[in-house]
Amino acid sequence: MTDSTAISVTGTPLPLGAGIGLRSSHMQKLLDTRPALGWVEVHSENYFGHGIPLAYLLRARELYPVSLHGVGMSVGSTDALDLAHLGDLKSLIDAVEPVLVSEHLSWGSVGGQHLNDLLPLPYTEEALDHVVARLAEVQDRLGRSILVENISSYLQLCDSSIPEWEFLAEVATRSGCGILLDVNNIYVSSVNHGFDPLTYLHALPAHRVQQIHLAGHSDNGDHIIDTHDHPVCEEVWDFYREAVTHFGPVSTMIERDDNIPPLAEVVAELDIARKIASEVGENARLAAAE
Repeated sequence: MTDSTAISVTGTPLPLGAGIGLRSSHMQKLLDTRPALGWVEVHSENYFGHGIPLAYLLRARELYPVSLHGVGMSVGSTDALDLAHLGDLKSLIDAVEPVLVSEHLSWGSVGGQHLNDLLPLPYTEEALDHVVARLAEVQDRLGRSILVENISSYLQLCDSSIPEWEFLAEVATRSGCGILLDVNNIYVSSVNHGFDPLTYLHALPAHRVQQIHLAGHSDNGDHIIDTHDHPVCEEVWDFYREAVTHFGPVSTMIERDDNIPPLAEVVAELDIARKIASEVGENARLAAAE
């Protein structure tokens, strides 16, 4: 039922094929129908503690590799790291044994108050040192490396002195973490801020990119917002093709968090990603044979 469950002997995740962001509304259908998926991803915080949600996740884990994707760590905050949060995440990791663990390169808390958003950092040398140190502590406490995801943004901070793509590349290189590349987020930010998304793509260390997210967004004319409530658009599919051509067969998944369609529709959309990855791989094979 899965595309792959391979893990290298060094512990580095190998490409898992195509997967989905598993939402609670799809859980029972997934367990009943067992669609052909390479893996599934869930939001870590939804499964902290024990009880029915974790019991269902462990049943899904028997069928598919699981990736844990966090939204509440606030890696870039100047508040002290929330050790209770990290403890809950470590317990979940021990229970689920996920193939990947990820968080966002952002902040969302200050002064002990949590905001319901993923906010951009100032891309400065000071912020870079801060985030690298925070990730070192996170990875030490979890006993494993994690991935960090680029966010979409709707403003740019005046103090920023480093292009976002260089900042992300340096974070990954200096902290030893991997990169969760959200190609929709790059596209959204490129439209909002007027940069070339290919510049972003080509600035990243290829060996650090271990996962790709795909999602839909809302187009408001003069700006677009990463809402995860639409199918992936053609421009993002084209950009995904560029990403796979550049980075190879990276584990890829589709996120849907609002206007969630039936599971079968999400899996059908995922087939587009499979088709693109297959075509890119075949073109590479033919080029190598010439």
